[in-house]
Amino acid sequence: MRINRLMVVAGMLALLTASAVLTYSVVSRYVMKSSTDWQDEAAVFCLVGATFLCSSFVQALRGHVGIEAVAGLLPGSLNRLRLLLVDLLGLLFCSFFAWKSWTLFHEAWVEHQTTSSSWAPSLSIPYGLMATGMSLLSLQLLIQLSARVNALRGKAAGGRS
Repeated sequence: MRINRLMVVAGMLALLTASAVLTYSVVSRYVMKSSTDWQDEAAVFCLVGATFLCSSFVQALRGHVGIEAVAGLLPGSLNRLRLLLVDLLGLLFCSFFAWKSWTLFHEAWVEHQTTSSSWAPSLSIPYGLMATGMSLLSLQLLIQLSARVNALRGKAAGGRS
């Protein structure tokens, strides 16, 4: 999906920004002896964005951590069923997480919630990033689940001939 590639670029820029902000913070604190109170939150917001926005891309590659010990022990048909169940459970969990993130985003937006620091950025920023990333991840899981169901249907139809 093109949107996955776009999110990877956004994630890359967020990581570069976080590293620049943290580098500035170190130089500012230890070399110039001036304090900064915004850099930690800015870096965390960037890292939250990079993590959640890129999760769909990683899922498309099946790059998330998986336990393959069981896969080698199961026959092919049971392993395909296991993969279908894992995709279904992942979709259910991520969909719930996305829904909850959107409710947090809405609450933070409507109530003008901010962090407790003196910089006080809106909490709708990280919640929005989280909600968008989890929604994209849920969509990716839905795509993969439908492809897996279609593949199983094709094997079942091919086996009946």
